[in-house]
Amino acid sequence: MVTQQTKSSAENREQDLALTYLRRIMMAPVYDIAKETDLTYLPKISAQLNNQVFLKREDQQPVHSFKLRGAYNKLQQLSSEQRSNGVIAASAGNHAQGLALAAKSLGVKATIVMPITTPEIKVNNVRHFGAEVRLIGKSFNEAQQAAIEFAKSEQKTFIPPFDDPDVIVGQGTVGKEILQQLADVDAIFVPCGGGGLLAGIAVYVKQIAPHVKVIGVEAEDSACLKAAFDAGKPVDLDNVGLFADGVAVKRIGEHTFDLIYKYCDQVITVSSDEICAAIKETFEQTRVIAEPAGALSLAGINKYVKTSKGNEKLVAILSGANMNFHSLRYVSERCELGEQKEAVFSVTIPEQKGSFRQFCQTLGGRAITEFNYRYSDANKANIFVGIRLSHGAEEREELVNILESSGYQVQDLTDNELAKLHVRYMIGGASKPMVKERLFRFEFPEYPGALEKFLNTLGELWNITLFHYRNHGAAFGQVLAGFEVADSEQQDFFAHLQDLGYEWFEETDNPAYQAFLSQKGE
Repeated sequence: MVTQQTKSSAENREQDLALTYLRRIMMAPVYDIAKETDLTYLPKISAQLNNQVFLKREDQQPVHSFKLRGAYNKLQQLSSEQRSNGVIAASAGNHAQGLALAAKSLGVKATIVMPITTPEIKVNNVRHFGAEVRLIGKSFNEAQQAAIEFAKSEQKTFIPPFDDPDVIVGQGTVGKEILQQLADVDAIFVPCGGGGLLAGIAVYVKQIAPHVKVIGVEAEDSACLKAAFDAGKPVDLDNVGLFADGVAVKRIGEHTFDLIYKYCDQVITVSSDEICAAIKETFEQTRVIAEPAGALSLAGINKYVKTSKGNEKLVAILSGANMNFHSLRYVSERCELGEQKEAVFSVTIPEQKGSFRQFCQTLGGRAITEFNYRYSDANKANIFVGIRLSHGAEEREELVNILESSGYQVQDLTDNELAKLHVRYMIGGASKPMVKERLFRFEFPEYPGALEKFLNTLGELWNITLFHYRNHGAAFGQVLAGFEVADSEQQDFFAHLQDLGYEWFEETDNPAYQAFLSQKGE
């Protein structure tokens, strides 16, 4: 039985812990190397959203992300013996660069274990800051396990990326600066992966200004915080999306979740398209190209204002700007979908003269952004069409009603990932009837031999009927593959899929595939 005295004692311990974090954040020595970054007012976005929107510019740090703060504060707490033995971490991104520079400034030898899939530019950046790089494993988990083993065998101190009180304290200095720069702020939007930045800001802000809302923002395909809130404790996600790789974390930290659970007001999830739209908005206002994780906060504000009261002072944290240049193609393709300025449809039209013209007239003068078609049937045709929107989701719904009332069969593919990532680039009409085809989407690690492994495991055993691959500069590429699989072979086929070891999703029933690519039998 929990007595009032026990409850009071627990509350006192919580308050003591919060005050300890407050004191430590206020005294954190991060400014030996980090800088107090600007809080930039965004007039265009503010006018559009009927709120005052500000951007906390952590892209201005020497390593172009906030991670330097936590890494430096952690190193400052080490003993002289720990420093002399060196430190080690596993990272393919901003934590690696932040730790490398922090270690260099303190004369500490740093070793960073990175997956072999890490883009060369990131490897070179870490080496530039003086750290030793060891390329091990095909995934972050393999690299991290190797780093932990090296730490034990070489007596190095392992530096975690987020789930550590010293790291949390360093990241919390961002919250301290925001309150100093904008005392009457109403809400602060914080990107969340493992939760170090959100935990540090939340515990600080709620001690100084408890009325200020602290809102975490996650990528919807990597929402480990939302899953933890639902479960009441940290849990593992089955898989995570890779576009916003800076927050692609399967499990929220234990230390971070304890603080976030107590002091964070809300968590918002956003799609990859919404992140792309925020990257574009950030560039148009500041000429800075935010990395996907860095644009999460602004994407969260865009969603928040749809139901908020308006006329608030809102701060988005631009947490990093270490964008892989090759990812910009993906961003450019998807940002207008994220802004709800474009819709994508599959529309069935009669296979007869004048059908295209009649369809365009039905659109009422709206601009067509994309039109894909190839003859495949004597009576009807499916077209893949993109249409410019002026009034977002409302107009999109209205357009579906207009087309259906005019006698067209319509499927809205605007939220269909298979259609946007693969099908729009592959439309060529269905081929001749054949044995049953099964369609699968894979996430391929970008390392030498990955494709060969795929072909050795499946390609020699089953006929590949369709294959499409696109790389957007990330550690993983996206592959769409069709296979000729007889009913009697299905059990064996799925056993081999498991042996392959890649993330896979069956897409055979996806409406975009059925409309444009499926092998139609008689």
